[in-house]
Amino acid sequence: MMNGKVVIVTGANNGIGFHAAQSFAQQGSETVLAVRNVDKGQHAAERIQKSYPQAKVDVMQLDLADLASVHTFANLFREKYSHLSILVNNAGVMIPPYQKTKDGFELQLGSNHLGHFALTGLLLPLLTTTEASRVVSVSSLASKNGRIMFDNLDFIVKVN
Repeated sequence: MMNGKVVIVTGANNGIGFHAAQSFAQQGSETVLAVRNVDKGQHAAERIQKSYPQAKVDVMQLDLADLASVHTFANLFREKYSHLSILVNNAGVMIPPYQKTKDGFELQLGSNHLGHFALTGLLLPLLTTTEASRVVSVSSLASKNGRIMFDNLDFIVKVN
């Protein structure tokens, strides 16, 4: 059972993130749905609590494509919670049209990797002081065929 555990799931309003959050909540953890759209997050929390009335579910706003939002989330989380048992880095975008994050990074790299990297780093003090804590990073099978172009992280295509 997960009683006494605190779990964060990014992108918990649908898909894998929703089902992971629902499972953690069903098992008794206090589950934080870290979502970009709070209305969708509230709807997901209501669905979980309808299925599991005793579930402890909290919705917190987090936009991984905005490092200021990542800092705000981490600060608010640390004010509200004294420990963190599991961080599930799940949220992501897949092959969006070329866009940049608020901080100037290519959107997919910025939100899927850099946002989660920053979030994990900011929550690391709680994770390292929580016994048997874990970080789980979800990825796509597409990563098996990809390669990192370290000299072109923003994936800027040069047209002649």
